Amino acid sequence: MKWETLASTEAIEKEMPFEKRLEAKTVYSLLSRTAMKYSGRPAVSFQLESDPKSSAETLNWGQLQSKVTQAANGFKSLGASEENKVAYILPICTEAIISFLAGTTSGIVVPISPLLESKQIAGILKLAGVKIVVSIKSLPKTDVAQKVSEALEECPDVSHLIEVDLVRYLNFPKSWIAPLIRPKVKSKHSATIVSFDDLLAAQSGSSLTFKDDVKDRTAAMFHTGGTTGVPKLAQHSFIGMLYQGWAIPAILPKWNDKDTILCPLPLFHVFAVYPNLMTCVTSGAHIVFLTPQGYRGEGVFDNFWKLVERWKPAFITLVPTAAAELMQRPVNADVSSLRFALCGSAPMPSELFKKFENATGITIMEGYGMTEAHCNISCNPIEGERKIGTVGIPVPYTKVKLVKHEGNRKNLIECDIGEIGEICVSGPGVLAGRTYTDSEKNNELYFEEKFLRTGDLGFLDNDGYLKITGRAKDLIIRGGHNIDPAIAEEALASHPSVAMVGVVGQPDARVGEMPCAFIELTKGSKVDIEELVEHVEKNIGEKAAAPKHFDLVEEMPKTPIGKIFKPELRKRAITRVYNEALEQSGLSSRVQEVIDHPNKGLTAVIAKNGVNDKKKIAKILDKFIFSWE
Repeated sequence: MKWETLASTEAIEKEMPFEKRLEAKTVYSLLSRTAMKYSGRPAVSFQLESDPKSSAETLNWGQLQSKVTQAANGFKSLGASEENKVAYILPICTEAIISFLAGTTSGIVVPISPLLESKQIAGILKLAGVKIVVSIKSLPKTDVAQKVSEALEECPDVSHLIEVDLVRYLNFPKSWIAPLIRPKVKSKHSATIVSFDDLLAAQSGSSLTFKDDVKDRTAAMFHTGGTTGVPKLAQHSFIGMLYQGWAIPAILPKWNDKDTILCPLPLFHVFAVYPNLMTCVTSGAHIVFLTPQGYRGEGVFDNFWKLVERWKPAFITLVPTAAAELMQRPVNADVSSLRFALCGSAPMPSELFKKFENATGITIMEGYGMTEAHCNISCNPIEGERKIGTVGIPVPYTKVKLVKHEGNRKNLIECDIGEIGEICVSGPGVLAGRTYTDSEKNNELYFEEKFLRTGDLGFLDNDGYLKITGRAKDLIIRGGHNIDPAIAEEALASHPSVAMVGVVGQPDARVGEMPCAFIELTKGSKVDIEELVEHVEKNIGEKAAAPKHFDLVEEMPKTPIGKIFKPELRKRAITRVYNEALEQSGLSSRVQEVIDHPNKGLTAVIAKNGVNDKKKIAKILDKFIFSWE
């Protein structure tokens, strides 16, 4: 059945409940079913280096299932269970794929970003109750092994550290040199160190040594954010995982088992694991991962179109920042295999959307998802009307409501069509009442007890298309007037020399906040601020949303998935405004850093230079809305 409109969504849902569509109840049983059907066909590939001619490792479905079976048996032999979780702290590699699939099978898997610092890693390990950690053996040019070792010093409950040696991917002479210059890690933790390869070699790959669950249960925990403090842990179930794997083949026209997905995204993020990897586990298609750092890997953007020509994918996964980078390179290869690009993580500016489709000839599916809902929530229907600037209609079996506060009371009521409110979602991807591991964080998290409050703002149009207007916390409040930063971002993104733009609120002593813009130009471009000011004035619909300060940056700060990292931009804005205020008042004190205080939010830490400075600083900085200490 074609997926075109809300009416076709309703028709799909009326055919049968979602659970009846499932031919498997667990990730492992789904993998086994796919391996039986497509045993000798390519399942997963990983290319270490970005050169289109570099070697790559490919496992077929039979080999992948065998290795997942060995790993699951190995994890179980070390005590893995629903209580004793398995965490992997890995860059992109075949072992990360195996660890995810085997971790869900043996108990609960906890993917953790290797970009986090040791204290943050330790916080997640303790919060989740991790017993077994999979990470990399020490290598030159990376400190992941050192950070994990430091984290384990704070986590005595971790019994085993399973090491993956990435040297096996290297060609001569690097494969010979790397072990000789391997940095030494002084292990002060109590965990027993085991080789990943040795662990698998000691186990059977033909069948599990334990019974695979048939009941739905929590099988994964993903951290959200994680850039400051200890993040929240979102719980994921088998039903939610299988739903994500079902969704893309169900809504894409002519998707089949012979297709290939090219996915340069990290495997600690739901975008890579669910709409990408689980889609292939469901359909038997082939997935290709690029470099340990994905899009961030050296040479990936420069070689990307040649890599498309090599792997001939039908489908690539994008985030807006990656699309902006790719549009600064010529499409210098045969990309005729491409049919679709799934774009998510943040709204894509309309100008970039049009530019990308015109340059590549492929169709962008702009969608919306979040970690707390397993991922996919809505998408623009390929066989229906694609409304550029929206994130489409809800995927079948997922429902969306927009809510607002009724007066000044805590009561939430539904918004009218076209009225901006908080986006709330329900469906197989939402674990109502148990979204987070910390029960307190689930308080007041739901509308009508089953609709997850996302914290995102948007509205539904008459056809049921969802438009994201921003994050509730991203709103700029100027003298009591709410300003959506996307208004200024869209205006600036339409300038041909602007590659990326992030608009945040900077502190203002008179009106609370004023919009300010951080801009990364396309390579080789030279634009003065006056030209950008003039461009905004001509193209912005709401004059109050026009930025009052412009900051040209060499490179925009980004999250590991490639979103513009706005907390860092806010910190820069606070630092600049507070330092300017202190300087104009004749004080030599300056902002030392801006921290994310657990109770006060963003807080400027001031290095005072005199005994009596505190009162003088207070007289200046107490005029602003952001805290200081």
